[in-house]
Amino acid sequence: MQRTCHKTIVIHPHTGQFVINELPTLVLCGTVWVYGGMEGLPLTAIATVIALILSLLLLYRYLYLRRIRYCIGTEQLVSEYGIIRRKVDYMELYRIVDFQEHQSLLQQFCGLKTVRILSMDRNTPRLDLIGIFHRDDLVSIIRERVETNKRKKGIYEITNH
Repeated sequence: MQRTCHKTIVIHPHTGQFVINELPTLVLCGTVWVYGGMEGLPLTAIATVIALILSLLLLYRYLYLRRIRYCIGTEQLVSEYGIIRRKVDYMELYRIVDFQEHQSLLQQFCGLKTVRILSMDRNTPRLDLIGIFHRDDLVSIIRERVETNKRKKGIYEITNH
């Protein structure tokens, strides 16, 4: 999901990323629920308790993913995450030095990707924007804003070849 407001782009990971992240746990949880619901088999009560615990864990992870928010402003990239304890990281755009995009096999099937941002920021040298739609060209948008901020602040990269 992407919203633009006063040059700020707000992005949330797609819900499909939850399935990608938690597929083994989802399958295990469903299997244990089915086993726990069968009568006459040994340890069905324990299976039901395990299924309940796994379901609560999955609920927490789902809520955690849904509460992640990335705001790409004109000067900062802000990432917010957490449920019980919210954390907000601010990354100055002029500190960003490189980008990567990658897709796992399941992300390819779902049309999603992860955009990795590498920066000189002490608190967040690497930030992964997960569950981004494959068609969203965030790298070029962020790169343009990074270059604008570097020019405004008079920051130039010197390389040795």
